Amino acid sequence: MRFEYSRSALKLGLAQLQKLGANPFKFGMIGATDSHTSFSNAEEDNYLGKYAVATPSPDRWEKKFPPLTVPGVLDQFTEWESAQSGYAGVWASENTREAIFDAMMRKEVYSTTGPRMRVRFFGGWDYTPEDADRHNFAAIGYSKGVPMGGDLTSAPGDKAPTFMVQTLKDPDGANLDRIQIVKGWLAGDGELHEKVYDVVWAGDREPGQDGKLPAVGNTVDLETATYSNSIGAVQLSATWRDPNFEPTEKAFYYVRVLEIPTPRWTVFDEVRFGIKMDEEVRRILQERAYSSPIWYTP
Repeated sequence: MRFEYSRSALKLGLAQLQKLGANPFKFGMIGATDSHTSFSNAEEDNYLGKYAVATPSPDRWEKKFPPLTVPGVLDQFTEWESAQSGYAGVWASENTREAIFDAMMRKEVYSTTGPRMRVRFFGGWDYTPEDADRHNFAAIGYSKGVPMGGDLTSAPGDKAPTFMVQTLKDPDGANLDRIQIVKGWLAGDGELHEKVYDVVWAGDREPGQDGKLPAVGNTVDLETATYSNSIGAVQLSATWRDPNFEPTEKAFYYVRVLEIPTPRWTVFDEVRFGIKMDEEVRRILQERAYSSPIWYTP
């Protein structure tokens, strides 16, 4: 969609905590399809639409979305703007209903926009750079800190929070571009802020003078709706310490993982039906995953 909701809500939660003593927006991240077709698919090459009237056809891309529009609100969208998504990942202690719901309650969950990536995220005060590459990554994560959905409080001494993150690509999907950590915080003057940090990435790229990391590249072939895993990485992991930590400020941190560019469902429709959509239609995307946050409260 066209807007960002979760990050602004998480920031607002910090302001409400300061004002009310409670955070009403302390939520975890999961993904879902929001489809009204009874289909559970979430793959770009198998997009069956959000509504029965938008199942595959040569002209579905230009229909208004959704079919029952709200004048002035939803009638501004066209079907090609609708997105295929997503999945919920749950880190449960075992594959039982009880364990899965326990994990949901503690917000040890993450979302993806469709791929089956594996994402782990831990926060603490004593992780070392070597910890991220050890074979017992998860055991270290739990023993030295808290997992996604957890809380850090009262920074010890002059330490800043340190985070461990590890992502493994979907076995049947695209390689990984980068891992980012998104931070939001409430400054001492009452202002809310946010910043996105590139933590680890594929290849030998280096941030430019503006601090931005160059794009990973693009192997998408629009004529055949294919791509190549000749760029990107199978797995990425890192330890990251907040370089701008202020121990008196409330904050949250969550992980965003980006895949390399891949064909969007609109490209598959163009190839499948032998059609050409308008130039404004998006044909390429970067699938991603979002972890639940870890909150810091003084």
